[in-house]
Amino acid sequence: MGKKFIGLCACTMGLAHTFMAAEALEQAAKEKGYDVKIETQGTDGIKNKLTPQDIEEADIILHAVAVTPEGMDRFEGYEIYEVGLQDAIKNSKGIIEEIEEDLGIK
Repeated sequence: MGKKFIGLCACTMGLAHTFMAAEALEQAAKEKGYDVKIETQGTDGIKNKLTPQDIEEADIILHAVAVTPEGMDRFEGYEIYEVGLQDAIKNSKGIIEEIEEDLGIK
């Protein structure tokens, strides 16, 4: 099984920034060899919802949020990295590399 990266992106409006961050993170994680699943929470509700199995299997869990996402209890007991949406959009690859270094993932 490959490395797995999951993310959750949410902002107050749930429009452009949520999806721009999700896209940037997905692209960067795929380039680094991860299986990727990113949940978005916006005006159109929750899309691509992360399951308990997704969360359990993840090597990296990243929240790029500007609001408190719904369903945070799903992540209890897991190490979660949190960044702002702008950071995720501008520096996805750098963020993933920092997390890998922190976790000792090669």
